Amino acid sequence: MPADHARSREMPALAALGRTELGRAVTGIATVHASIADTVFGGLRAAWGPRVRPAQMMHDAISTSTYSAIVSSVDVVGDLAESLADHHGGVPSETKRGAVAIGILDGLIGDQLTAERSPLAPETAVRVDGAIVPITPDDLAGAFPGATGHLTVFLHGLMETEFAWELGGRPTYGARLADDLGSTEVMIRYNSGRHISDNGRDLAQLLADLVLSWPVPVTDLTLIGHSMGGLVIRSACHQAVAVDTYWPHLVRQTVCLGTPHLGAPLARGVHWATAALRLWPTSRPFGALLDRRSAGVRDLFHGTVTEEPWRDTDPEAFLQPAVDYPPLMKGARHLYVTATVTRRPDHPFGRIVGDGLVLTNSGGGRDRKRHLGFEVDDGFHIGGAHHFTLLNDDTVYGWMLPLLRPRRALPPGTG
Repeated sequence: MPADHARSREMPALAALGRTELGRAVTGIATVHASIADTVFGGLRAAWGPRVRPAQMMHDAISTSTYSAIVSSVDVVGDLAESLADHHGGVPSETKRGAVAIGILDGLIGDQLTAERSPLAPETAVRVDGAIVPITPDDLAGAFPGATGHLTVFLHGLMETEFAWELGGRPTYGARLADDLGSTEVMIRYNSGRHISDNGRDLAQLLADLVLSWPVPVTDLTLIGHSMGGLVIRSACHQAVAVDTYWPHLVRQTVCLGTPHLGAPLARGVHWATAALRLWPTSRPFGALLDRRSAGVRDLFHGTVTEEPWRDTDPEAFLQPAVDYPPLMKGARHLYVTATVTRRPDHPFGRIVGDGLVLTNSGGGRDRKRHLGFEVDDGFHIGGAHHFTLLNDDTVYGWMLPLLRPRRALPPGTG
C-alpha cells in the first residue's frame, strides 16, 4: 500500500480499531459476569437444590441477550464511525494530539498493528512538524535548509512520539543545541510496540541512508534517547557495527535519559500479574487483556536489545531466563542520566521507586551482578524528578551541553 494512501486511511483505521476493541471489552465483561454468576448460583444450588435452576436459566438468557445486543450496537456504531471517518479523511498522526493518541496505541499493540499492515503502525522515519521526511537529498535539503555536519538524533520512549521532547512548552534539547553548538536536530518516530531489536535494525538502516543523503558531509553524530529510545540506540549501534556500517564511526556520544538498561520493574510486574490472573476463571479475561501487551513492552522485562533472547524464549513463561547484554559500542562516549522522585538518590523510597518507572541501577546499567560498561563519571543524577522530567529539563541540558561538543564546534547556522 503506498505511503500516502496508508496515511489517508488512518481515520477509518482508528474507527475500525475502536469498534473491535470495544467489542472485545464487552465480551470480556460478559465472561467475567458469567463466571461470577456461575459461582453464585453454584452456592445457591448447594443450599437450595434444583429449585434454583430455573432462576439461573432465566438469568443466563437475559444476560446473554443483553451482551449480544450491546456487541451488535457496537458494530453498528463502528460501521457508522468508519464511514464518516472515510469521508472526512485527515492525517491524525501528523498532528500533535493525534500523534500522542496513536503513539500510546502503538506502545500497547503496535506489533499486532504492524502484522496487520495497519496504517496506524508507523515506519521508523525522520519527522518534521509531524510529517515524514523522505530520505532523499532533495527532501532533506528542503526540510533542513540550515543543515550542518553535526546531527543530534532523538529517539523517544515507549508510547511516545517526537512531540514528547516539547514537554513543558520550552525549546527542545535539539533546538537549544542548534543555538549553542550549531548542530542540527533530527527527530525520529518509531513504533514502540515492536521488538526493540527490530526497531534497532530499522534505525541502523535509516541512519546509514541519512548520512549518505544528508545535504552536507556529516562529521559528527550524537544519539539521544529517552527511556526505550536509549535501548533502540544501543541495538542500532550493535547491529550496525556487526555488519561494518559506516555511520558508527561518526558517533561521538550517545545519551540515555532514564533508560531501563537492566529492565523495568513495571514490565516485570505486569508479566507476573498476567500469569497469576490466568489461574482463575473470574480473573482470566483480565489476564488475557494484559497478555496482549506488545513485544516492545515484553522486551522491557530485561531491557533486551538483541533478537536472540526473545526468539528462543516462551514469552508466557513465569520465569524469564537471564539475557546476555552486548557491550557498548567502542569509539563513542556513552552518557546517561537517572532520576529519583526523592531528593536524595539513596533515600529508601527513592531506591525502591526510582523515577517512577526506572530504577537508578537500571538507568546506569550496573547492579551487583551486571555492569554494561557505563562509566560512573559519564552519568548524572537528578533528584526530586520523575521519568518524564528528563525529556526537557534545564539542569539536564546544562550538564549535557559541554559534553556534546563535537571534535570541532560548528558556528550556529553554518554548513
